[in-house]
Amino acid sequence: MMKDATVSARVQSDIKTEAEEILKNLGIPVSVLINSLYRQIIYRHGVPFELTVPAAPATMHILTKEELDRKLQHSYDQSLNGQGVSANHFFDELERDLT
Repeated sequence: MMKDATVSARVQSDIKTEAEEILKNLGIPVSVLINSLYRQIIYRHGVPFELTVPAAPATMHILTKEELDRKLQHSYDQSLNGQGVSANHFFDELERDLT
């Protein structure tokens, strides 16, 4: 069947770049992914993945002292094991997400 329609959408350039780089590494052209997504929407009569609003993260104001201590200890242990990201990277990502 001939492809004769165009899909156009405005997205954040950094999101587009990152997603397209992943698709390139997988060897999947963007058009193939979009076509596959559309076919799944038709097949399922809906979006082929769950769309939910995540629960708000627990803040220190609603945690017990013990829960907060456990979370802080877990984070500290991760940092000792070289897991996670640097504070600079974290805040750069947070700032990027807010723009």
